[in-house]
Amino acid sequence: MDLSVPLSLTDTPRRPSPRIAVLIPCWNEAVTIGKVVADFRAALPCATVYVYDNNSTDGTIAAARAAGAVTRHERLQGKGNVIRRAFADVEADIYVLVDGDDTYDAAAARDMVRLLAEQGLDMVTGRRQTDLGDAYRTGHRLGNRVLTGLVQFVFGNRVSDMLSGYRVFSRRFVKSFPALAAGFETETEFTVHALELQMPVGEVATAYGVRPAGSASKLRTYADGLRILRTIAMLVKDQRPLQFFGLSGVVLLLLATGLGLPIVMEFLQTGLVPRLPTALLATGLVLLSFLSFSVGLILESVARGRKELKRMSYLAIPAFAADGLEATPD
Repeated sequence: MDLSVPLSLTDTPRRPSPRIAVLIPCWNEAVTIGKVVADFRAALPCATVYVYDNNSTDGTIAAARAAGAVTRHERLQGKGNVIRRAFADVEADIYVLVDGDDTYDAAAARDMVRLLAEQGLDMVTGRRQTDLGDAYRTGHRLGNRVLTGLVQFVFGNRVSDMLSGYRVFSRRFVKSFPALAAGFETETEFTVHALELQMPVGEVATAYGVRPAGSASKLRTYADGLRILRTIAMLVKDQRPLQFFGLSGVVLLLLATGLGLPIVMEFLQTGLVPRLPTALLATGLVLLSFLSFSVGLILESVARGRKELKRMSYLAIPAFAADGLEATPD
């Protein structure tokens, strides 16, 4: 399937061509946005390119319009807020999401869209590959591995680059995605949403380049890393409460055992309890441990009900029919 030309459905003429939307959230990307828009219009000429400006002050909107993009605004600051607005406003069958910093290869979008359409996937992630140290710094690479590893451990090992800003989504994914994050932690939400509902997902290796001169990264390594870590913890609590509160219960029980066991042994030998405050503390920790287990069990039932509702909401959205999807001959 060649996506460099408009798509057609040869088997069933009544079936319309897929509507493809390229979504580009931007904040002060005047240096790069014109090239990004032009590259994606060339890679996917049948797509509509939307640039969502997030309070830029450097001419981003003018550059995007000059390059042929449809421009819109989101006043709430943060990438997650922009994506929430774009997902709500734009109607399409296939959505391509990419950053406006010109670090991702636009040509890879054809392979990503093709994979999603032909295999009926809901999310395709652009797995970043680069030999340039300045493009993907060691700290960012390490942080991505650690955070991705945490999500893989809890939710499943089906996405290897959780923090990639280059994704292709089905309409089912976009319209069932809750979009609760405000900032860069939205990529974590993408991954957990797909894995928790056991959506079909895929990956395509894509080149990752260096920002052009005059363009500055908006990512704050430590602050955003901590926000992403907090988001993972909150998602585990909400989606897997038995694991979250069960682990808390185990920690409390081990602490209570460490404090209380010497007191019990001394009581068995002498019949005395010389450290009453410690004994009371150990008793309280045991009670908290069992309370934590109980909360986990109750919330697990609640989470299961919420998951069923999300699954039904996801299934209520018609899937994109890719049968007979072919390229129009050159």
